[in-house]
Amino acid sequence: MDTSLDFQPGQIVSLNHSDRNLYAEVIQVVVSRQLCWVRPLFLVAFTEELPLITDLRDASDLLWPAQLFRPALDTEVITLWSQVLAKEPKSEPDLAAKQQLHQFIQQVWQRYQEGMGNGE
Repeated sequence: MDTSLDFQPGQIVSLNHSDRNLYAEVIQVVVSRQLCWVRPLFLVAFTEELPLITDLRDASDLLWPAQLFRPALDTEVITLWSQVLAKEPKSEPDLAAKQQLHQFIQQVWQRYQEGMGNGE
């Protein structure tokens, strides 16, 4: 059974690709289409030193295949979330952050499409 359709509004989920994770808040699950409407929170690039966290709270919402997400663990989110909240909110949209999100989403979508072509 696909547990991704059991996501609840307000739940934090993660979309993993390579060494980066997108954390987002579930707004709604569209069960009939197996899609998840999410609001991006932050993108984390895991490096050998400290993780690089990009604040995406002013980015556009996403409507994505629900099976690509996994529930985020409280223990992984709390530390990252505290680092994002410690920063001063930006007064204007961060174009570099939006470009990073766009690039990440393109890479995930390409991988997803390739997987669909292989019958996965």
